[in-house]
Amino acid sequence: MIEARHLRVLRAVAATGSFSAAGRELGCTQPAVSQQMKALEASVGTPLLIRSGREMRLTQAGEALVRHAAGILSGLTAAEEEVAAIAGLRAGRVRLVSFPSGSSTLVPTALAALRADHPGTRVSLEEAEPPESVDALRAGDCDIALAFRYARVPGAGPAEGAAEEWDDLVVRPLLTDRLVALVPEGHRLAHTPAVAIGELAAEPWIAGCPRCRGQLVEVCERAGFTPRIDFATDDYPAVVGLVGAGLGVAVLPQLAIESVRPRGARAVTLEPAVRREIVALTLPDLAQVPAVAATLERLEGAARSTRAPRASRATQETQATRGM
Repeated sequence: MIEARHLRVLRAVAATGSFSAAGRELGCTQPAVSQQMKALEASVGTPLLIRSGREMRLTQAGEALVRHAAGILSGLTAAEEEVAAIAGLRAGRVRLVSFPSGSSTLVPTALAALRADHPGTRVSLEEAEPPESVDALRAGDCDIALAFRYARVPGAGPAEGAAEEWDDLVVRPLLTDRLVALVPEGHRLAHTPAVAIGELAAEPWIAGCPRCRGQLVEVCERAGFTPRIDFATDDYPAVVGLVGAGLGVAVLPQLAIESVRPRGARAVTLEPAVRREIVALTLPDLAQVPAVAATLERLEGAARSTRAPRASRATQETQATRGM
């Protein structure tokens, strides 16, 4: 096997004409240069140098190897510099896949922080709901998947997206997102502090993404009714708009409502609580890549900054309710 260090020594010998001069140029002894040239000749199986008086002359094989050495060593240097830049977060890329409400809330804060700290790191973003996003991660189509799973409904079987499905992945918990009821501003329950989902049994419903729709049906059936779904859309602003127009009620994650101005609609606390866990997922090997690790850290920071204002709002709402 030809080693880069041997090629560097060969080039120095060819340029200076002797082992001793090559040693001085490389900062090593003449015997060390001689040993490395013997090792290189042994690895290629043919002489590369001929002693001519006090100087060394290249054989035809030596000339060919020196001719290729320049390209090999320059390519290796470029590769070393690129890897060092990636390791030092001066360069690199991360492919992120997120569900829509995560894209509009957690992702912008995280990527702004990442760009401020590491402007050479580039992040691409695509949207997909789990389990499609998780499948993309396992298939190598992305580096991080922002995903969610619902907590188990009391009395029901294991929740969709149960923990065992992610056993092969690195799971970074970000936050717990509570579902809230969304009703028109003039609805009879619009100003109640909390509502049981059974109180909405007779209402027309607007449902969200297929997975959220399945969760809604499961929760309603546990409450003893099947929701009449008049409209279904993956677009959260469309859900809010339909509710605001008085066309039905909905149950949405609080994170989704925070990214939309609910004109004509009012969010009401849902009891008993239904929650989903929001996580960032990656593969074990990818978790060691500096750019991926830095992005995961910024997502965790964005989640912390999201949790604090929500806690403050919840406190204010509780205080307002007590003062009524």
